[in-house]
Amino acid sequence: MAVALLAPEKPISDRYSALVQHDSYWFMNIIDRGYQTIIPPIDHKVMEISNVAFFPAYPAIAALIRNTFNISTGTALLITAQLAAWGYWSYFFLFCRRWKVAASLQICGTLLIVANPAAFFLVAAYSESLFLMALLGFIYWSTAHGRAARVLAAIHGIVMSATRIVGVVCAAFPLVRSAFQTGWRGLLKPRKWLRENRADVVLTGVATCGGIAFFALCQLRWGHWDLYMRTQAAGWGIVPDYLAVVRPESYRWVVPALNNPTEMSQLSMTLGAMLFVAIGVCELVPAIRRRAGLSARVGIYFCAAAVYYLSVSGVACVDMESMMRYEFSAYALIVLALLNFLRQFRMPPVWVRVFGTATVALVSATGLCLQGWYVWNFTRGHWVA
Repeated sequence: MAVALLAPEKPISDRYSALVQHDSYWFMNIIDRGYQTIIPPIDHKVMEISNVAFFPAYPAIAALIRNTFNISTGTALLITAQLAAWGYWSYFFLFCRRWKVAASLQICGTLLIVANPAAFFLVAAYSESLFLMALLGFIYWSTAHGRAARVLAAIHGIVMSATRIVGVVCAAFPLVRSAFQTGWRGLLKPRKWLRENRADVVLTGVATCGGIAFFALCQLRWGHWDLYMRTQAAGWGIVPDYLAVVRPESYRWVVPALNNPTEMSQLSMTLGAMLFVAIGVCELVPAIRRRAGLSARVGIYFCAAAVYYLSVSGVACVDMESMMRYEFSAYALIVLALLNFLRQFRMPPVWVRVFGTATVALVSATGLCLQGWYVWNFTRGHWVA
């Protein structure tokens, strides 16, 4: 739909290539030239001088596809992202099958994700779809049984941590899940706990290797393991504020103008916080908590919170720019966890189902209209997120 209905009126190949914009050109530069930089990194955005501001998994896989099929770099980036989007949705529905989620809930969950204004980044030449696919695959296989599942979880974890820096934190999913299932008191005896959960410790360690390998490359080649952070700070002005989530001034309540994506990102940050509060209230109500099986979701909530927290901390210094896109990954995880939460309850009364369906329909329609507006602008080279 993005290509056929909303992209500029040009030949189909040009309409398809319109999904390559902004950060996509940096990925193309990395594929064509490799990582290059001066020390210290240049103090403004010039990809021909300093391009060590993006993690390597997405451009590396796109380069492999480009060289294998002898296609253009931009097309390889799009194919990589769209194959990863297919992988993401595959894991989404595999989770639904594992949890025996009703078809009606699956439809509602799918609509809520597809209608998010930033959902089109799953098919644009960005790394969001690869990160989400790797993250869901990591969660799916690390909660399965058998040696093959562990190997698949490790592979997905390596790709995840090599795609986005937050993937290094999300690699702790098995440890968080184990700590919750065995009880937090076990952490008071760390040696015994680590010995009893050796498999999860090893899996977490292996999953972080993708990000660690990138840091090691930076150290060996340029003498600075944190060159990614230095480049982000120099070129993009990213100076993390790890207390931003608790600062009242970080939250904006104004209705954003359609032609002001920064305001939409600011509102996205606020709505994201409200969503976490709502989830916390639902999960912690004693009458619900006894029935809801929180242990199946606590690791997913941890990953969503990590994505949200690190994203807010990183972009707080630039007025929450791009938060709409960064928050989409956390939102997709929360919707998945919500399906697991709701599928455990009996069929509600008819009036509740009608109200819920109407709410999902209204939210989805509004979100799709906003997304169409952003796709129209994005494919014409305007900044969205």
